[in-house]
Amino acid sequence: MNLPEAKSQVKRLLSGVDPAQLPPLLHWIRTADDFEELLSDNRTAFLRTVADELRQRLPLNAMLPSESTAFRTMQQRSRPTVHVDAFLYDEDQVDSLCEEGTMSRCYCLDCGSCRTAPLDFISHSFSIPELQFLFEKVLPDLSGRTLVDVGSRLGAVLYAGHVFSSSSQLIGLELSEEFVTLQNDMVQKYQLADRVKVLHADVLQQNLLLQNADVVIMNNVFEFFIEPKEQVRAWRFIMENFRKPGALLVTVPSLQESLDALPEALQPSWVEELPIDYDVFMGGDTDPDALRQIHLYRVL
Repeated sequence: MNLPEAKSQVKRLLSGVDPAQLPPLLHWIRTADDFEELLSDNRTAFLRTVADELRQRLPLNAMLPSESTAFRTMQQRSRPTVHVDAFLYDEDQVDSLCEEGTMSRCYCLDCGSCRTAPLDFISHSFSIPELQFLFEKVLPDLSGRTLVDVGSRLGAVLYAGHVFSSSSQLIGLELSEEFVTLQNDMVQKYQLADRVKVLHADVLQQNLLLQNADVVIMNNVFEFFIEPKEQVRAWRFIMENFRKPGALLVTVPSLQESLDALPEALQPSWVEELPIDYDVFMGGDTDPDALRQIHLYRVL
């Protein structure tokens, strides 16, 4: 059945509905999750397959013992905070883990009492809906362009860039050798090496790569992993080298939020922020608040 035929069939079906029931029926069609499986495609199915495999190879919090700075930073936050990787675990999976007692959303305010409060969840990865939003609604056509993901970690941006974009090169920079190995295993197994490359490297040693990049992605890349003084140094290096006019920078959180938290006042004057339509419908499993953490900038 082609599109015109499908439209005709739907109209014919709706014409037979009790007029009083038509508004609630149309509301259900617009908002129900029942159609999510119909809207899913091979690209999101592929990303879920990769996530399934990565979950089997990582601890529940998807963090490594070597990430001592990240653990310490999380412990120093005003509220108890745990890492739940959004690429690996969607809301339904988190709910299931909580129901079976493997994970919890709350902590006890008084040991032994029933007084509880919600834990703060953070993620160092984009969820699959966020990745689709990023490549289909935030970024333009990336044909012939090079994208660099600073702190590529599990490689979620690289895998999504391969299926959701036409970028000629998708390059991940990652300090952890264990995460680099994990990404390379996925790249080889799923035959992504035609456009994906993972470098075991510090961004501070990649001035030429930054100078030639068309798009740079930075998702919570410094705050939890290096000390504030080193963050200042890293931001200064990026500001000095990522200077190609018209190149695009995507950050989570906003540049202003990241830079305001540092001991030295750094101003993002080398870029301008571009508007993003956060209200576009991306499916019932999309978190609108998470989308609003994504910010897009253009190099002046």
